[in-house]
Amino acid sequence: MDPPAPAAWGDRWLAWRNRLVANPRFQRWATGFPLTRGIARRNTRALFDLCAGFVYAQVLTACIRLDLFAILADGPITTDVLARRLDLPPDNARRLLRAAESLGLVRALKGDRYGLADLGAALIGNPGIAGMVEHHALLYADLADPVRLLRGQAQPTRLSGYWPYASGTAAEPEAYARYSALMGASQAMIAEDVLDACDLSGARRLMDVGGGEGVFLEAVAARHPNLGLTLFDLPAVAERATARLSRLGLGARITCRGGDFHAGLPSGADTISLVRIVHDHDDRPARALLAAAHAALPPGGRLILAEPMAGTPGAEPVGDAYFGLYLLAMGSGRPRRGDELCSTLREAGFASAYERGTRRPLLARVLIAQKSGAP
Repeated sequence: MDPPAPAAWGDRWLAWRNRLVANPRFQRWATGFPLTRGIARRNTRALFDLCAGFVYAQVLTACIRLDLFAILADGPITTDVLARRLDLPPDNARRLLRAAESLGLVRALKGDRYGLADLGAALIGNPGIAGMVEHHALLYADLADPVRLLRGQAQPTRLSGYWPYASGTAAEPEAYARYSALMGASQAMIAEDVLDACDLSGARRLMDVGGGEGVFLEAVAARHPNLGLTLFDLPAVAERATARLSRLGLGARITCRGGDFHAGLPSGADTISLVRIVHDHDDRPARALLAAAHAALPPGGRLILAEPMAGTPGAEPVGDAYFGLYLLAMGSGRPRRGDELCSTLREAGFASAYERGTRRPLLARVLIAQKSGAP
């Protein structure tokens, strides 16, 4: 057995620093010393927030289930009136309101009244968030014992049952209806951001792969009235999309096709979009999907890949912590970094791949890949 390699200077310094920070006497000193007091207090708050994060999430869940934000949408209301409308004992209503205020969801006003704060008002305009918060009950159940989940001992999970395509199992029609509705509600939040980052002026036909019930293509149709549009998804989902888009008067504009990308993608589109699709798949099917997109595109065709990504500056926990554990519980996929996806796109045959900035990279970043050859 080879002797262990000597630790580098940087490693030794990091080990010394960690021992120092872990020392209770140093922690107490740092909270009182003027030059370190602010850092120590921020670290204490950050550590407590990590411990209490589930409770904060449940405060939000209670507000949504009680319809608090909709009740306050028309203006501030007194605590007593809110207690009656929420059907809560007055003391518990006040407890919830103070908790929501501390999280920036509502604000206390004169006269023992409460109104919406910025975060609560933003939730009113994004109903997809409420759907995701309710959906998280399944995730929390799967994360009740995170070590069992990480060791692969917590199967089957609630989320794998919710997303049957993740495990490749057949599903009843109501399962497709359930997850398609959730995808559609949350898709609306990012569709405009994705389109702001893409120039579709020269495209002739766009095919949205994994397009669900057509929420993304509905937004595309509003911006690009002369662009041909095709939706491709599992047959049961494509049927639901056909019905929904027909009700919206878009049946003639958007062609819905059912199939399985494992068997290839239909040709005919010079632009293909994958909106929050690739991160749902493990490496082998993800590479197969990108290769299928490349094969389906004509020379010079483009692929638009949009999804939350790991390593997003300022939103690192969203990619690696939230989606890392969510996709593990779902049973398929993993968050990937932008440079990793660009490399995979080039390996799939695309001549170039680059990123276009979005308004809210936390929700979605956009990569554009182009096939070689003249369009």
